[in-house]
Amino acid sequence: MTFGEQPAYLRVAGDLRKKIVDGSLPPHTRLPSQARIREEYGVSDTVALEARKVLMAEGLVEGRSGSGTYVRERPMPRRVARSGFRPAGGATPFRQEQADATARGTWESSSAQTEASRGIAERLGIRPGDRVMCTKYLFRDAGEPMMLSTSWEPLAVTGRTPVMLPEEGPLGGMGVVERMRAIDVIVDNVTEEVGARPGLAEELLALGGVPGHVVLVVQRTYYASGRPVETADVVIPADRYRVSYHLPVK
Repeated sequence: MTFGEQPAYLRVAGDLRKKIVDGSLPPHTRLPSQARIREEYGVSDTVALEARKVLMAEGLVEGRSGSGTYVRERPMPRRVARSGFRPAGGATPFRQEQADATARGTWESSSAQTEASRGIAERLGIRPGDRVMCTKYLFRDAGEPMMLSTSWEPLAVTGRTPVMLPEEGPLGGMGVVERMRAIDVIVDNVTEEVGARPGLAEELLALGGVPGHVVLVVQRTYYASGRPVETADVVIPADRYRVSYHLPVK
């Protein structure tokens, strides 16, 4: 193979991918068998198998037990709008994560005290092992799972206050900014970093994804006078959603 030349399995996968994208192989069509790929492209069984694995890892095809491999329906990506914290009253955890006012969503949550890992402690400016409140959310849009969020709040800030449990008490479910304001902690800044990685098995199970699918991860931290008061990882299926930011000009 000369420099810059693609391996045979990638060339085969690329040609099949093109047929899927341009509609020559529409959704629910059975992918050519391994033997057919071998004959059509003049490649070995190993190359044909690896090409099919590439398409499966990309989420373009799916295996059906006892039936074969089929082209998957490609969802039209929807928007997850981000616009930082909204200090006006009435925010909810769903609105905190999805700023698109046309979206009407629900959420499920559970909270538990735990010890901060090294990574979370660094993000919160505390020591590893310090106590934090960890809250896990599953957000739905029209009943369909759309995102996960795991947040951590230092109990040095919220412990023994009415807002210690994010979803309980007089301000339960009101969002970080409103809850912190109630204990005289004024959130004045928020940062977000966006990355991508393969989804974990438990994440894809909750979101209805296929093993190997990529997820977007928004790492968010709220600050009050430079002190981190909450940090979270928001996980979004990359094949169904795009993250859109509204950034005001100051």
